[in-house]
Amino acid sequence: MAEGSTGDGAPALHETAEKALDRLVSELRPQLHRFCARMTGSVIDGEDVVQEALLKAIEALPRTGPLTNPEGWLFRIAHNAALDFLRRRARHEAAHSDEDPDMVAAPANPVHDRQVAAASLRTFMRLPVAQRCTVILKDVVGYSLQEVCDVMGGSIPAVKAALQRGRTRLRELAEEPDDIMPPVLAGPERARLMNYVDRFNARDFDAIRNMLADDVRLDLVNRLRAKGRSEVGQYFHRYSLSSDWQCVPGFVDRRPAILMFDPQDLAGRPWYFIVLDWTNDSVVGIRDFRFARYALEGAELITLG
Repeated sequence: MAEGSTGDGAPALHETAEKALDRLVSELRPQLHRFCARMTGSVIDGEDVVQEALLKAIEALPRTGPLTNPEGWLFRIAHNAALDFLRRRARHEAAHSDEDPDMVAAPANPVHDRQVAAASLRTFMRLPVAQRCTVILKDVVGYSLQEVCDVMGGSIPAVKAALQRGRTRLRELAEEPDDIMPPVLAGPERARLMNYVDRFNARDFDAIRNMLADDVRLDLVNRLRAKGRSEVGQYFHRYSLSSDWQCVPGFVDRRPAILMFDPQDLAGRPWYFIVLDWTNDSVVGIRDFRFARYALEGAELITLG
């Protein structure tokens, strides 16, 4: 009998569980990202948390018994991963909940629903963590109060209180003027990003390959990963075969990025984006969201003038 086999079909059951998890992740990934992006205040950081949560789910699956609510289980892992991320990033606003469990939450209404839908990720970050989480799970993801409790822990009265306070604060924030200055790039950073975009649009991929560090890493989000000049070079070959893109330098959630537009609709909204990491003048990391277009939802997008 093979090591780890129980002789009663356990390996096959585990394989079935993995396939079920893959299907669930495929269905829920946009929702998971929607939740994590609003928890972290960034669509880019949100994807980091999603990937961390999925890795934790895969690692936990072999020692997890039958799941009566696999979706809630996955969101609970994402919730905990988001909190871990926030702690690492040293965002300590309202690390401990101060909700009054005796408060009764006001019912949702269409005006409030539009305010939540329009709220920027930066606005969500101005809510204390517990309020932010309850509003996102209830008003963005669409969970019931009991499902929110299952993800976050705690009681329904405490969740209602956090929801009430979070909704009230969002309404207040919606009335405040947005006077934050647009992001800017220093001269050298701007020059290297513009050079990369110019070479990409000209399909001069040999020139771009010369910009890559030897140990460059590629994350084609939701599709594949590669490392090293040789492997990553194939990525550019695939782009050379397509014509459904046009690069425009800009910012995503105030971070330098390449906005990818439909070449027939440059005045429209970008389809997806690419983020580059640099060491001096060498590209050490590429994160391409071509196959994760859900990540644009809620992002603050600015083109570089």
